[in-house]
Amino acid sequence: MHLSRRNIGLLLAPVAAIIVWYLAVGLPFEARVVAAIMIFCLVFWMTEVIPLSMTAFLGVLLAVMVGVAEIETAFQNLGHPIILLFIGSFLLARSMTRHGLDKRIALFILSQPYFQKSLFRLFLGFSLVSFVLSMWVSNSVTVAMLLPLTLGVTQLVCRQEEGSDSAAVYFLLGIAYSASIGGISTIIGSPPNLIGVNYLAQQGVRIDFLQWMLMALPVSLTMYGAMLLYMYYYLSKSGYKKQLVKDYVEREASKKERLKKGELVTMGVFVLAVILWLAPGFLNLLGFEEAYTFMSTYFAESTVAVLAALLLFLIPPGQENKGLGTITSDDLAKIDWDTILLFGGGMALGQLVVSSGLADMIGRGITIIIDPTQQLMLIFILVLLVLFLTEVSSNTAIAITFVPIIIGVLLEINMPLLYPVLGVVIACSFAFMLPVATPPNAIVYGSKQVPIATMVKTGFVLNILGAFLITVFVALYLAL
Repeated sequence: MHLSRRNIGLLLAPVAAIIVWYLAVGLPFEARVVAAIMIFCLVFWMTEVIPLSMTAFLGVLLAVMVGVAEIETAFQNLGHPIILLFIGSFLLARSMTRHGLDKRIALFILSQPYFQKSLFRLFLGFSLVSFVLSMWVSNSVTVAMLLPLTLGVTQLVCRQEEGSDSAAVYFLLGIAYSASIGGISTIIGSPPNLIGVNYLAQQGVRIDFLQWMLMALPVSLTMYGAMLLYMYYYLSKSGYKKQLVKDYVEREASKKERLKKGELVTMGVFVLAVILWLAPGFLNLLGFEEAYTFMSTYFAESTVAVLAALLLFLIPPGQENKGLGTITSDDLAKIDWDTILLFGGGMALGQLVVSSGLADMIGRGITIIIDPTQQLMLIFILVLLVLFLTEVSSNTAIAITFVPIIIGVLLEINMPLLYPVLGVVIACSFAFMLPVATPPNAIVYGSKQVPIATMVKTGFVLNILGAFLITVFVALYLAL
C-alpha cells in the first residue's frame, strides 16, 4: 500500500488511540475513552484523512456509540448562536467578493502615490489591505482576493529587476501573515477567536465585541509592526521601478466601473453590522447599563450577523437584477461550510473533554510538571505548545482540542482565565511556518511561487517572536 499522508493517518490513528487507552489506565472510564477519541481525531486532523468537519462528527459519533455521550445532547452545538455568527459573517464576506467591493478597496489603497514610492511602501499597501480586511472578512477570502493582484505586481517587478525574485516571495508571505495577524483583532476575524469566546462563556466569563478588540488589537498591531520591520530587512535588498507598478495599478483600476448598487448595499449593510457589533461595548464603557443590557440581549453578535445576511438576501442590487437579492441561494452554497460544521462538531468534542473530567486531570498533570508559581513561564510554554501544534493541523481544530484543556490547567492553579485563554487563542493564528497551519499560508503556497524552505525559515522567526509578544501582553494584562 502506498504510504500517502492519508494512509499514514488511517494506520496511525487507531494505534495512537489504543496506546493512549492503555497509558491512561489510571483515569476514570469516561475520561479514558475521551482521551483515546481525542488523540484519534487529532491524528485524523493532522493527516486530513477525511474533511476536518467530518472528523469532528466521527469523534462525537464514537463517543455516543461507546456510551460517554447521549445522542439527544451530543450534537446540540450545531444550533449554537456562534454557528449563526459564522454563517452571517461568511455571507457578508461572500457579498463583498461577489460584487468586487474587496478588490475595489485594495486597488484604491494601492493607487495612492504614497504606496508607489518604494518597494517597501508597495508591500506596506498590500499588507495593510490584507491586515484590515481580515479583521472583518475571512482571512482565506482576503488572501484569495489579493493573490492575483499581488502576483501581477510582483511578476512585473521581478521581470525588470535582477535578484528581486525574493521580493515576490516575501510579498506573498506578507499578505498571508498580515491576514493571520489581522484576523485576531475581532471576534469574527478568525474561527479560534469564536471558539475561545464560547469556552470562556461556558465558564461564566463573557466578552463582547468591543472588549475583544480592546484586548486583541494592541497585540495584532504590535505583531504587524514587527512583521513589517522583519520584511523590510528582506525587501531592502531588491531593486524597484516605480513607473512600471504605477502603470500596472492604473490599468487594473481602469477596468473597474463606477460603484454599482450591489457594492453600495454591501457596504451599507457591513457598516450597520459593525455599528451594532460595537454598540453594546461602547454603551457599557459609557455606563448606560439599561441600554447595554437591551443591546446585548436583542442585538447579540449572532443576531446582528443573521440580520445582515437577511438584509443582503432582501435588498436587490439594482434594476438589472430585479427579483433577486444582493446575494442569492447560489452564494449560500459557496460559503465555507466545512469550517462551520467543524466548529459545531468540534465544540461538542471539546465539551466532552470538560464534562468527562479529562481537562481537569490534564491540568493537574501539567501543574505537577511545571511549577504553577512560575505563571509567566507556564503561559509561554502553553502558547508555544499550541503555536507549534497549529503548524501541523488546522488552527480551528487545535483551538477546539486544547482550549478546554488549558482552561483545566488554569482552574487547577486558580489563575484568572480571560487573558491566558486570549493568549492561547491568538497563538492558534500565529503559525507562520507551514502551509497546513492556516488557510492564508496554504493559499500563497498553492501559487507555486513560495518555496517551502523559505516559508519555514521566515515563519520560524515570526513564530518565536509571536510567542514572546503574546506572553508579554498577557503578563501586562494580568498586572493591570
